[in-house]
Amino acid sequence: MLSYKTDKGMMKRAFTAYYTHHGPVIAKIGEQWLSIKMMQEPLLALTQSYLRTKASGLIDFQKVMELKTNTSNNTTYADDQGNIAYWHGNFMPKRNTAYNYNLPVDGSDPETDWKGLHNANETIQLVNPVSGWIQNCNSTPFTSAGASSPDKTKYPTYMAPDFENARGIHAVQVLSRETFFTIDKLILAAYDPYLPGFEKVIPSIVESYSTISKSDEAIRKKLAEPISMLREWDKKFSISSVPMTLAVYWGQELRMQLADQIPSGISQLDIIDYLVKASPEVKMKALAKVVDELARDFGKWQVAWGDVNRFQRLTGKINETFDDNQPSLPVAFASSFWGSLAAFGSKKYPGTKKMYGYVGNSFVAAVEFGKKLKAKSVLAGGVSNNPLSPHFRDQAGIYCEPRFKDVLFYKEDVLKNAERSYHPGE
Repeated sequence: MLSYKTDKGMMKRAFTAYYTHHGPVIAKIGEQWLSIKMMQEPLLALTQSYLRTKASGLIDFQKVMELKTNTSNNTTYADDQGNIAYWHGNFMPKRNTAYNYNLPVDGSDPETDWKGLHNANETIQLVNPVSGWIQNCNSTPFTSAGASSPDKTKYPTYMAPDFENARGIHAVQVLSRETFFTIDKLILAAYDPYLPGFEKVIPSIVESYSTISKSDEAIRKKLAEPISMLREWDKKFSISSVPMTLAVYWGQELRMQLADQIPSGISQLDIIDYLVKASPEVKMKALAKVVDELARDFGKWQVAWGDVNRFQRLTGKINETFDDNQPSLPVAFASSFWGSLAAFGSKKYPGTKKMYGYVGNSFVAAVEFGKKLKAKSVLAGGVSNNPLSPHFRDQAGIYCEPRFKDVLFYKEDVLKNAERSYHPGE
């Protein structure tokens, strides 16, 4: 029975709900009901969220992790003593390894029940890896510290069903070639422009053109210049890059064409392999369509990446609206799908020809721990969601450059830069 307020006073409405020993029934797949089992420890979870902000060091933090109610995908840690650490999950039920928990399992079979929880020290984790760094790209933990990563064979598969992705590959490449970071060097590394997701893609496009152009004179002439640009492209993003535009548009177009053939639930790298393995005819038709689309929308197909990949903030609403006729800013970085460390997923919206960012980097910070904390950060747009506020989009420009601002962490810095002061209650 649910009570709710109306203009006529409080009302009640009854709902029928179904529940199993696993948890509530949330859906029906064919003739099978789907019940979901989740962590139900709200007080402990709140306690852990609070206590981890009060940990005085690594040992304290490890003790807090023993509460085992952090349901985040993963946790990274650093402190002023030079310690770094990583936990891949924290609330981790013990399960029968004979089952694939990426898919629904038979809830009537007691073998699929949880067998208690793993202790925090049994989960996949790293403390002070020899490599000297940890990367966390929402991908497999088994490349989280390069050669110092956890050993996959020592953990049950259900602990880390996560796939590797191009962003994780790129992170390892960037971090492995450095031996010392300052804050500014770290920020520079985070915006490294190389896109490893295109390493197989571009040669496959060029090879397909070589095959098709032998027998298709129209394709040979139409795509000669686009192919030449792609062949010479260094696979790095920039706002002035035309081959970047061609490559991203081609990838989006071919993914749509192959949507019915690409299996669900596969990794991003496997999706890229599907694009690479498409027939030469299909790949060239997709590129020809992209060339026509760009020429139709912009008067020519030679369109720089920054002219179509845009940042715009008009309303501050969760579901933002976008308008080609309103001011926007060029963005160099791209979707993490292609391996961009600085993630900026963009797409067209109803009535737009340009693509606008809707997912990716929002709040980004680089922090140096020591006797005094030093940090720089940037936010997508600004801290206010009021379009009339001077802080609605005052960070948009530095977000797109990118150029980070100093974090005012200490009271004296805040007071020195305060626009106004007030006492609570005034």
